[in-house]
This record gives sequence, C-alpha cells and structure tokens, in this order.
Amino acid sequence: MLADPQTQRQFFEPRAAPAAQVMALIDPLVTIGVLLLAMALFRVPFDGPYLILALVVFSLTFPGRSPGASTVGALAGEVVIGWVTTVALLLFIGWATGTMEIFDPRVLSAWLIATPVARFATHLGVPKLLLRLLAAEGAQRVAVIAGACGLGRTLTEQIRRQPLLGVRIAGFFDDRGPERTMEAARGIGPILGTIDELPSYAKSHRVDLIYITLPMASQPRIVRLLDQLHDTTASIYFVPDIFLFDLIQARIDTIGGIPVAAVCETPFHGLDGVVKRASDIVLALLILLLISPLLLAIAIGVKLSSPGPVLFRQRRYGLDGREIQVYKFRSMRVTEDGEVIRQATRDDERVTRFGAFLRRYSL
Repeated sequence: MLADPQTQRQFFEPRAAPAAQVMALIDPLVTIGVLLLAMALFRVPFDGPYLILALVVFSLTFPGRSPGASTVGALAGEVVIGWVTTVALLLFIGWATGTMEIFDPRVLSAWLIATPVARFATHLGVPKLLLRLLAAEGAQRVAVIAGACGLGRTLTEQIRRQPLLGVRIAGFFDDRGPERTMEAARGIGPILGTIDELPSYAKSHRVDLIYITLPMASQPRIVRLLDQLHDTTASIYFVPDIFLFDLIQARIDTIGGIPVAAVCETPFHGLDGVVKRASDIVLALLILLLISPLLLAIAIGVKLSSPGPVLFRQRRYGLDGREIQVYKFRSMRVTEDGEVIRQATRDDERVTRFGAFLRRYSL
C-alpha cells in the first residue's frame, strides 16, 4: 500500500480496486480493439492467424501499465515507448516463426499507426472518467486509521496521491492526549475518538476499511482491538511500522506463507545476478583488452625493480562472505611473512621506488 503504483507495473489482482482493474485492462483491450477495427475496415476475416496474434498481444500487454507521467508530453512518450517495445517483440516473433507474410500489410500498417493514438487518448480520458465516477456519492470506500502517528500520516498521504484507489479517509483513532493527537493529525484528517471507541464507530457508521498503524510495541492494544473488531464487516489491514526504522531497502517477502522483511540483502539475486555476472565478464574482457599495453609496461617495471614475481595474491571477501583471490602488481620487496603480518606504512622501507609510483597513482 505504501508503494506508489504510478511507478510500478500493475499486476491484475482480483481484490484490487475496480479502477485499478480497469486501468490494467486498457492496453490489451484497446490494442486488440484497434486490430479488430482495422480488419473490419479492410474486410479481412478474423481467422486463426489473427486470433493467435490477438492472444499474443494480450499476453504481452496484460496487465497494462498505469503511466506515471505528470504532463501530456510525458504521457505520449510513455505510450510510444511501450508500443514500440511491443511491436519489436511481435516483429521478432514473426521473423523467428516465419509468419510475417500471413497477415494483410494494410491491416498491420493501420494497426501500428492507430494503436498508440488510441492508447494515448484512452489513458488521457479514462482516468478522468473514473475519477468523476468515484466522486459520486457512495462510490468510494470509507477508511479509518487506528493510530495518528507518522506511519498513519504516511499512509494517508499515499492514499490521497492515488485517487483511483477509490478510498476516502474518514479520520483517525488515537489514545494519546488531545494536544499530541491534534498535532499529529493536523492537515491529514479529524480525530474521531480513542482506540477503544473505534469498534462502536465501525458498527454505527459506514466503514469499509480499517488500517491499524499502531507501533508493533503496542501488541496488547493491537490484540485487544482485533478482538473487539471480530464481528465487524469492514476489511482490516495491519500496517507494520518497520518502514519507520530507517530500513531504506526493506522488502516484504514470504517463506511458506510466513512474512519476512528483507532488511539487508544482495541486489544480485535471480535474473539480476545473471545479468551482473555476464556484464562483469564482458566489461572486464573489454577493459583488459584496452589497457593491456599499460599492464605490460607495469609488469616489466615491476620485474626490473626487484627480484620476485610480478603479481601477488591477496585474500578478500566478496558476495555472501565468500573468500576470493585478488591479483595485484607487487609494489614491495619479497620477504617472508612472520607470525604477525605487518601492513605497509608511509615511507615503508619494503616498498620499491617503482612500487611507490604504483601506489601513488593507484596502479
């Protein structure tokens, strides 16, 4: 709920707000609709190949992306980029399967040109229409928040930034003193009562959603509140306050249905790890090829500066704490390590003149 769906791909969720479901269907329905209109215009029958094309298009465009553009120009850019990406994938599939010549070029040309225009117009008009429908009396879901704290304020701000959710915050319930409570809720909504008064309010008023934003340290109050709300018809959501603990990269996941919060994790997981590994190898080979003359010159300088190998190995610890071997140009004279390994210091007598040059310029 705290994530901004304007910057994320909207996954079609049966329990999502109706407006979100409509937005998820815009791209596939408009794209296929324009295809059908182009076929009708040129009197082309909707047979097997076009049915397969429509199914492929639906799989590529569903669920649709809700544009996060703030201007008409930015919206047009997002629509064009999305359509170009889809067309590129379709062209690749057609080339790989050798089915390009099956389709009428007139239909395809009209479809390719008209689809981004239709998408743009739909993305421009449908949200405005949905907002007008949601503004009607009784169309929005009414929500109350238990806890006029920082998390409650953040939740309220996020809901108000997403009007297509169709949620209206009626107010807050909090147990703190009037002065602290009013200060916390200033500018975001009225205080409707204490936490203990929330169940009776939910019974006597129309309340569709209840968000509990109390700190996790208030477990007894949360358990008592949930027990008092056992017979309510409202949907109840508990919003954990772990995001307030400066967990910038916290991510919620599940293991066998048990929720876990990823406080610190490697960014190179799954497909990201494969891409990172491939890019490391490719970039490393290219860079080594480019700087090979410099590496050869340094190797000759190290060999002439003092007896011993050109390279030496150091132990380092990489991803997941695994030990790796790092190769470096030798900048010191070869000596046997004692019981205590002494690190290099300023004006260390073990550093050769050429080694000092390498250290100075980080070579």
